[in-house]
Amino acid sequence: MSDVHDVIIVGGGPAGLTAAIYAARANLDPLVIEGFGAGGQLMTTTDVENYPGFPDGVQGPEMMEMFRAQAARFGARIEQVDATRVDVSETPFRVWVDDEEHRARSLIIATGATARWLGLESETALRGFGVSTCATCDGFFFKDKRMVVVGGGDSAMEEAIYLSRMAEQVTIVHRRDAFRASKIMADRALSLPNVDVRWNALVDEVLGDGKVEAVRIRDVVTGETEDLPAAAMFVAIGHDPATSLFAGQIELDEEGYIVTDGTRTNVEGVFACGDVQDTVYRQAVTAAGSGCMAAIDAERWLETADLEPATDAATASA
Repeated sequence: MSDVHDVIIVGGGPAGLTAAIYAARANLDPLVIEGFGAGGQLMTTTDVENYPGFPDGVQGPEMMEMFRAQAARFGARIEQVDATRVDVSETPFRVWVDDEEHRARSLIIATGATARWLGLESETALRGFGVSTCATCDGFFFKDKRMVVVGGGDSAMEEAIYLSRMAEQVTIVHRRDAFRASKIMADRALSLPNVDVRWNALVDEVLGDGKVEAVRIRDVVTGETEDLPAAAMFVAIGHDPATSLFAGQIELDEEGYIVTDGTRTNVEGVFACGDVQDTVYRQAVTAAGSGCMAAIDAERWLETADLEPATDAATASA
């Protein structure tokens, strides 16, 4: 095959760039189509203090630039463009950027997921300054303070339970009069002495000058509003995996996440890593770890697959 990469990596967050580092070091000629949203959710994260190797913390965008530079150093070709179409029905797999076609013997999907937000201007303005979608990432910054969790599913219960260990008070704001969460998770959250609930309530506004100071909620039954003093608001209303390119081609679960066995998908030679297939942890360090796994899995698959060696465009034209 001419003009075919050993591996194409779609996505440029911690998972995709770690996969690129490992693939490049294995001489797999990786092409990374990282997208215009390169860096993933870390690009909207201020302080990252739980990633090993950064004892003083690091800014999310700065850390992703380090990932990118390290991948490039080993020879990964990184393009900050969006993949617009993918075909995995046969090998070589094909990935398009508008009208430009790229081909590869294996494919690593690392397109990630995006957290759902409430859509408030004040929420956007204070994102990273007390507004977050990740208690594990940011809860520590607000130790011994009041916090609000928005949502009613298992994720919201998990956030509230986690935050209860460090918060003075956690208030769950839920728009209905009953949780969608499993009974065991709801009971566990509600049994905690420093967790309470505002039922039938919506968040109207996040209040604060440069940082969260309170959350204004509105009772959907009475229309009355209340300002809850809080140092942080954690939005836990779900995530949307970026899998529209692969729908109908790769097995997805009911929420749209790629189904994997380790990092292997149901299509031979196609692997997935990071938040696009992780419904549980959603951490930069776990995404990076799964990117490593995907690159190693792809390398091992290529060693045993009955495919012709890859050649890049420069070699083909020489």
